[in-house]
Amino acid sequence: METEEQAKNRFQSELEFVQCLANPNYLNFLAQRGYFRDKPFVNYLKYLLYWKEPEYAKFLKYPHCLHMLELLQYEHFRKELVNAQCAKFIDEQQLLHWQHYARKRTRLQQALVEQQQQHAQHQPPHSNAVPK
Repeated sequence: METEEQAKNRFQSELEFVQCLANPNYLNFLAQRGYFRDKPFVNYLKYLLYWKEPEYAKFLKYPHCLHMLELLQYEHFRKELVNAQCAKFIDEQQLLHWQHYARKRTRLQQALVEQQQQHAQHQPPHSNAVPK
């Protein structure tokens, strides 16, 4: 039976490892060293799918790791990661996604501020006078 301290350490280790999967260069490192050909390691990746559950996913800082974890379930993807160009392509795609997300989020925030300002301009002035 696992102690509370052991469970906490396992949780922290698995959280850190799962988040490392968001890094395509780390995936390339693992692939080049043969980890993705090791059946127990592939089974461990399958076990880690529990991180997709909301009660665990809420602890993740890098949600891309869940997509990578899902892709790592496919042998073809694991084999392609040996190629540094594949990792570079994924890295570039992530960067483009984050840049687009940041720009889109900024535009949405600006639109919200403008909408709030317009709404405030059309509000009648509030009076502190109490009707008699």
